Amino acid sequence: MKLTHDGGVAIVDDGRLVCSVELEKLGNNPRHQRIDDLQIVVDLLAEYGYRLADVDRLVIDGWRKTHKVKPWGGQEVRVELAPYRRGLLDDNLLRPYPSHVLDLPCTSYPHYAGHVASAYCSSPFAAGPEPSYILCWDGAMFPFLYHYDPATRRMESVGAVHHMLGDTYHTLAQAYPPYDAPLEWPHTLALPGKIMAYVAHGTPDEAAVAALDALRADAERTVLGEGETTDDRLTERAGRRILALMRAGQPLPGVTPDDALASIQEFLGRALVAGLTELIGRDGRSTRNLCMVGGCALNIKWNRDVRERVPVDRVWVPPFPNDAGSALGTACCELLRSGHSPALRWDTYAGPQLVASEPRPGWRSRTMTPAELAAHLHRTGEPVVVLHGRAELGPRALGHRSILAPAVEAGMKDRLNEVKGRESYRPVAPVCLEERAPEVFDPGTRDPFMLFDHHVREEWRDKVPAICHLDGTARVQTVGRNDDELIFEILTAYERLSGIPLLCNTSANGNGRGFFPDVASAMDWGKVPAIWSDGMLHERG
Repeated sequence: MKLTHDGGVAIVDDGRLVCSVELEKLGNNPRHQRIDDLQIVVDLLAEYGYRLADVDRLVIDGWRKTHKVKPWGGQEVRVELAPYRRGLLDDNLLRPYPSHVLDLPCTSYPHYAGHVASAYCSSPFAAGPEPSYILCWDGAMFPFLYHYDPATRRMESVGAVHHMLGDTYHTLAQAYPPYDAPLEWPHTLALPGKIMAYVAHGTPDEAAVAALDALRADAERTVLGEGETTDDRLTERAGRRILALMRAGQPLPGVTPDDALASIQEFLGRALVAGLTELIGRDGRSTRNLCMVGGCALNIKWNRDVRERVPVDRVWVPPFPNDAGSALGTACCELLRSGHSPALRWDTYAGPQLVASEPRPGWRSRTMTPAELAAHLHRTGEPVVVLHGRAELGPRALGHRSILAPAVEAGMKDRLNEVKGRESYRPVAPVCLEERAPEVFDPGTRDPFMLFDHHVREEWRDKVPAICHLDGTARVQTVGRNDDELIFEILTAYERLSGIPLLCNTSANGNGRGFFPDVASAMDWGKVPAIWSDGMLHERG
């Protein structure tokens, strides 16, 4: 379980992920919903055929020392949790913290350990099994590199890539419009994605990038010179001091706000690549695999830079690199520590089931196959909400809780942003047939979870303008024959009719809420004229 913000419950049975359910994906809950009543755990166990008595290991993600929660609907109690992270160079990242929830024994692991374990256990390297480096960069932590060797079952600390917290990205950006209005946590959690989109307005300024790098070096020297270390490692407090000193050096003189934001993006990406390259080289192992995890692994531009420029052969980012994967991750800590196979058997669509609901008045329904849905999209040019089966793991809608739309008109991006209540500069992602992706995008390599930046090839930009970002890039989801059957069938039929192998794909949810849990919720929202769900098309009017 993860009890704190982005609360969730994961069930693992004999190395197989039965489900991983984030509370924000239930009942139109707000984003970042936490667990305050453990009755939800009992209810979710029952939904998947389990009782609390069937659970032989109860594992809780660490965050702060304690968390107040109602056990099974009763009086509020305090649950002891592991910390956010422990000493960076601790010789046992997976050290457990024994605890209890009333009379039930449980184990808690540091939050950071859950990120690292989820990345490796979900990776193709675990299935090998092969060793891998694991890079974790989360909001309140440095990008820190680990190495896991399945032959020895050892998780080793390699070192810090650099000493800037993940929060550096949005904190420095808040010195410039349009992000200079103060925001309180957890609203700041939405900032990095918006900034990543907005930086396309500007161009990195080399003098600004160099100034930021010098500012970082001066801040680190100042903090280190004042002895803010513990056993030769920087503490989080030291990281906060570095960030405060860097922020005090803002803004960059003579640089426009848009170029300053683009420069911050570029500076942090270069620092990540350079530090990671140096650290892996200094470590000297022959390992050529790299997992990336933590909230910063949602930055598709940094992911692209690492994949293209760091000397490794394969890069893996799970579809749940942020706290959406924390319940699953703390279970993976237990898998690794207890000597089970590290290879978690999992599926992208292991989120909550679509809830049955009755159509609302004013909507008419008819049967429609996926191929007929493709024809409807081609003929009408209108967006359609698609709700199907179980929801996706992680924050990205990958076809089961999506709004699909043709990408052939530039105005579609504006329309989708308007109905979603999003800023006009936000991009709309494409979902594309994997075999055609290299023709449309550069590099167009397999990317089933929308986690890498691709350039739209020049000859395609006028054909699919709705998915072209201001800088000519796109956050592509590729779909192959062996991926999701529904989306593959829709795209194949749509390509046959239009010659276009992709559609717009954005998440189906109310503003500030998780995915729609049922068809009735999408009808109540009502901003798209049609909803397709499990073989039925529902149309308004």
